[in-house]
Amino acid sequence: MKKRRRFNFYESRRFIKVILMLLALIISIITLYLSQRLVVKIAGEEKKKMEMWAEAESILTDPNSDGDLGFQLRVVQSNTTIPAILVDEKGAILEFVNIDTGGRNRVDKYLHEKLESFKIENEAIVVPVDKNVDFKVYYGSSTVLTQLQYYPYVVLGIVALFMFVSYVAFSYSTRSEQDKVWVGLAKETAHQLGTPISSLMGWVEVMELGDLPEGAPMEMRKDIDRLNIITERFSKIGSEPVLETLNLNEVMFEAIEYMKNRSGKGVVFESEFWKSDVLCRINRNLFHWVIENLIKNSIDAMEGEGVLRCSVKLIKNSAVVDITDNGKGVSRDQMKSIFKPGFTTKKRGWGLGLSLAKRIITDYHRGQIYVKSSVPFDHTTMRIVISAV
Repeated sequence: MKKRRRFNFYESRRFIKVILMLLALIISIITLYLSQRLVVKIAGEEKKKMEMWAEAESILTDPNSDGDLGFQLRVVQSNTTIPAILVDEKGAILEFVNIDTGGRNRVDKYLHEKLESFKIENEAIVVPVDKNVDFKVYYGSSTVLTQLQYYPYVVLGIVALFMFVSYVAFSYSTRSEQDKVWVGLAKETAHQLGTPISSLMGWVEVMELGDLPEGAPMEMRKDIDRLNIITERFSKIGSEPVLETLNLNEVMFEAIEYMKNRSGKGVVFESEFWKSDVLCRINRNLFHWVIENLIKNSIDAMEGEGVLRCSVKLIKNSAVVDITDNGKGVSRDQMKSIFKPGFTTKKRGWGLGLSLAKRIITDYHRGQIYVKSSVPFDHTTMRIVISAV
């Protein structure tokens, strides 16, 4: 059977980076395309305006023109944005408009430089004066058109700057989150090892007193087995776990009993199992880890006193596990954040237990884990849903 590839959190981060880069590329291409179309359209409109301006100049300079020349004069005067130079048949400059020559010592040289740049920029417009004489108009781009030509590059610069800042911030947040995960993982390891080690140290002190109660070897064996389980759990982080077809009722009973024997007397456990076997493909050790984390969180939320209900049921083709406590609850704005690495409401917590629990359920068991409902000091229900066989 082909192994199903896991799409983990950090792969999704890389996927988001690729998507952002593609979006930036698409935005850049669309911006360049639309601005270029607009430039071509405005350039065409300006050419038509200059042709009308040249025609009006032709009529005004024609000594044989008669009648009302007010319209032609208004056309000539209406050009206030497009720079243009009118030259005679010999190329001598006769007139220019919309070219700022203020403060220049050599105006003639500056105008000829402008004329040469206009010749490269646009084709000349012929202004017929009489049968044998033609003047020419050379023109450049208006201020609006010039700004529009540079506009897409400004936009691309802003997009590039935004992408750079986003990438740096994204990379920093990823590294920061990875640091939290590693620190949390180290603390979680110490926490997991703490309980059986403390228990074994207590048994050693009892042995030194010489008064070893009946059943002590069995309890010590349980703590040693617990250390082996913890070692196996952490050795499987990052690797594909082996799933077995197991009865979820039995797996839950084992996890509940383990936690029941290590919880204070103020916690009342109530369990409800499905009337028949609930077979699922699960990894026993990792699933125990999830249930233990949820029960620990519930006990902490109740501050060591309250009722903790655990249930297993079958809904259609899905196995459902509910763990309910009557502790301080989870606020609505925290329901989506509690599974993020580093998030915790505990003063001494490190916010990794639920993050690991979510990964075990979603990535390894293809299931769901979420806060089903929460009412402070009434009930908070954490639900796990996985496929039944």
